[in-house]
Amino acid sequence: MDLKLLAWGLRGKPGPLPRLWLFTDQHRLADPRPSVAALPRGRAGVVLRHDGDPCRATLGRDLARICRQRNLTLVVAGDARLAASLKAGLHLRGGFRPSVLRPPGIITSSAHSVRDLTRAHRTGAALVFLSPAFPTESHRGAPGLGPLRWAALARQAACRPRIGALGGVDGQTIARLPLGLCQAVGAIGALSAGS
Repeated sequence: MDLKLLAWGLRGKPGPLPRLWLFTDQHRLADPRPSVAALPRGRAGVVLRHDGDPCRATLGRDLARICRQRNLTLVVAGDARLAASLKAGLHLRGGFRPSVLRPPGIITSSAHSVRDLTRAHRTGAALVFLSPAFPTESHRGAPGLGPLRWAALARQAACRPRIGALGGVDGQTIARLPLGLCQAVGAIGALSAGS
């Protein structure tokens, strides 16, 4: 786990939403259970992706149990039914709601443009991860927004929910983003138990 990123996320009083978010990834973090169990108690969130995993529901139940035990926030990407069954929140992609079912938890979203940021706000997202902030292993060879473009997009959001950074974020790169705009971070490798 990246200690500099951890320190950034734990700075200040705990708010209504965590500043640190572990995104699961079936290719880069096949079994996220140890990483979720290592997150700071009551100060982090988990976005369950593992979209193509045939055992996603079982993994979701395991992560929901760990999150309850450690007072972590859990949201499920793109599957409102699974989110509701886990009593978890929902993570939207680009602000698009996958169904009319409203899960009991919070709503987060990804965004790659001002249009996505606006849509996410309209659908009730409390936190939007603007990505990719920097080049990332998840999309090798693709450019990141970089700190200036990331900040410009975050500032353009008409009705701004809380904005987080996702993609290539670690203890070094987080220092390049404006503190007033970047209120949360999402990461895979930098928050995994093995790093």
